[in-house]
Amino acid sequence: MVSLYQHKDSNIRRTWALFIGFLIVVIGIGWIFSQVYGDSNILYIAVAFSVFMNAVSYWYSDKIVLRMARAKPVSMKDNPELYRIVENLAITAGLPMPKLYLVPERALNAFATGRDPKHAVVAVTQGLLEKLDRSELEGVLSHELSHIGNRDILIGTVAVILVGFISILSDIFLRSMMWGGGRSRDDRGNAGGIFLLIGIALSILAPISAMLIQLAISRKRESLADASGALLTRYPEGLARALEKLARDTTPMRAANNTTSHLWIDDPFPKEKRTHWLHKLFMTHPPIEERIKALRGLGV
Repeated sequence: MVSLYQHKDSNIRRTWALFIGFLIVVIGIGWIFSQVYGDSNILYIAVAFSVFMNAVSYWYSDKIVLRMARAKPVSMKDNPELYRIVENLAITAGLPMPKLYLVPERALNAFATGRDPKHAVVAVTQGLLEKLDRSELEGVLSHELSHIGNRDILIGTVAVILVGFISILSDIFLRSMMWGGGRSRDDRGNAGGIFLLIGIALSILAPISAMLIQLAISRKRESLADASGALLTRYPEGLARALEKLARDTTPMRAANNTTSHLWIDDPFPKEKRTHWLHKLFMTHPPIEERIKALRGLGV
């Protein structure tokens, strides 16, 4: 399946760009904070933490994501049909057999994670197994395997940790300002006041910038995974019908949160929340109707 791997190099470059960008942003924020508080140790801590978080996000982000979703491992004896479907698709795609996990949710959804194909994981919800027929389930699983083949899984999973850390960092700074942190008025002077304003602005803008990173890596990769998945099964209608069921499903997801929403095959937030203009602005997925139309327009 050549199509599964055509974006491998570009996604690897984007992953390294994300690591480097995160390093620069956190060091920049640390420098501003050190000026506001008059303590150079803050900058050293920011450098150490950014390096540490890059390492953690590379080696452990998949485990953190699985824990956030409360996913449990699935073996061959637990669900033979699911295991055989994934195994057959993985062989067809020329990929190693990923580990399988089950998310105890009634909503219909799935995601893939891991740092590379040899350490990949595919997780599906209980509702997905109960409400999709075999061809629809194959469509969803082929979509997730395409994320693995296209090397989307590392950059998508790493973004969960890095985006979350930037948000926490900015929240800590804003809370410290509310409690009177920073230099005293006499020590700060005009330059200190400017740095304080810059620090507050960065603290507000940093989480928004982090969310924009998610958008940049999510929408295109979902469309690509749809097309690659349809190529893998040679039956785009299976995935199209599955997406129709996902679109109609109104079951809320307890594991839904902004940090991991881009990983799922469908936006895990309740359908009524998606109509809010702010949520539309930060949508991590293309509209599902457009995805279905594109699938049915494929000449596979």
